[in-house]
Amino acid sequence: MRCIALAAALIAASTATPISAQDIVTLDEALARAGVGGVENTVSAENPRVYGPQAEAEAARAAVDQARLRPNPELSFEAENIAGSGAFSGLRATEYTLAIGQQLELGGKRSARIESARRSADFAGLQSEFALSQLALNVRERYVAAVAAGQRLALAQEIVERNRELARIANVLVEVGREPPLRAMRAEATLAEAEAELQAAAADDRAARQALAALWVSGETTPSVADAFPNLSPPLAPPVSDDALPLRIAGARTAFAQAEIARERSLGVPDPTLSAGVRRFEESNDQAFVVGISIPLPFRNRNQGNIAAAEAQYRATSANEAIAEADYRLEFERARTLFLAAETRVETLSRASLPQAEEALRLVEIGYRNGRFPLIEVLAAAEARDAIRENLIQAEESRGLLAARLIWLTAQ
Repeated sequence: MRCIALAAALIAASTATPISAQDIVTLDEALARAGVGGVENTVSAENPRVYGPQAEAEAARAAVDQARLRPNPELSFEAENIAGSGAFSGLRATEYTLAIGQQLELGGKRSARIESARRSADFAGLQSEFALSQLALNVRERYVAAVAAGQRLALAQEIVERNRELARIANVLVEVGREPPLRAMRAEATLAEAEAELQAAAADDRAARQALAALWVSGETTPSVADAFPNLSPPLAPPVSDDALPLRIAGARTAFAQAEIARERSLGVPDPTLSAGVRRFEESNDQAFVVGISIPLPFRNRNQGNIAAAEAQYRATSANEAIAEADYRLEFERARTLFLAAETRVETLSRASLPQAEEALRLVEIGYRNGRFPLIEVLAAAEARDAIRENLIQAEESRGLLAARLIWLTAQ
């Protein structure tokens, strides 16, 4: 009895305050709240799933500006022959030298450094786009799941109402002697089971809507979604060439690895430092110019280890790019095939199977009210119709999830 009362309270709570059209969050609004829709929304500025990847891309672009800068000049000051002995005692024989030096980058270091930074920025920018496309995928998937949970809740409420009416009719028939008491007990047990399923459906519905709201920063924890599944029309042909975002990311990673080889090779070329300055002789009060050059001698360290590592990393990324392309083609074809199958299943269930099952249930219920059919016939017809309804919800959910994935796979 406690389960029955709780289920009745859930039904009353769900029907006590009807949801207006303005309170329903559409898929486009859900995307906008997450910061990946076409509508400007202040929520996007607060969503870490949006500004986090964007900040990483900005950091990579700032690194390009840094890579363009040349080495700073160096200012040096020397004092020689200070506080020695004999003729060098005190500061009489001191020599002061003030010089400025500039490192010269050879071997194409600056151009290689800039190219590597650019490739890294390209990769970071694509990674940011990929993060946003994944966020859009999650929004679409969770929205479809929330709609499916809402439909299952509505179906569970409908089943409870039907079984409550069947239990009432069974008790009436038992009282007039047209049904044995066992029929009423069977009807009450079926009603209790339906009310327990209603509790589970209500919990799933709330959890699905909370999961959707978790994708944006908002005080609304349980938004209301539409009753019908969103109309998602994914492209059924793969993008031309390597325009798909996952393939562009794999290509950008390979290009960055190739640029790193050139950068590491340039670092193996030693850079000389030219210096020029003026020297003052304290003893004679004379002055003279000084010039100099210093060159590192690459006897042992020619950056050969980092060059070998960069070359190996390039081979690895090239192999991963080939694997990514093969996996992408396979995943796209699989998603497209399953989407078409789900679409056919939805068409068959909605146009043929479900109408027939609903008509059969309607006729059996009329006959049961008039005492022409036993309760078990009604329960069998209802179970068949409910199974078709659940299959239709599952098929529509699968079609929506696959459509969302195809949209994600073809993002450019």
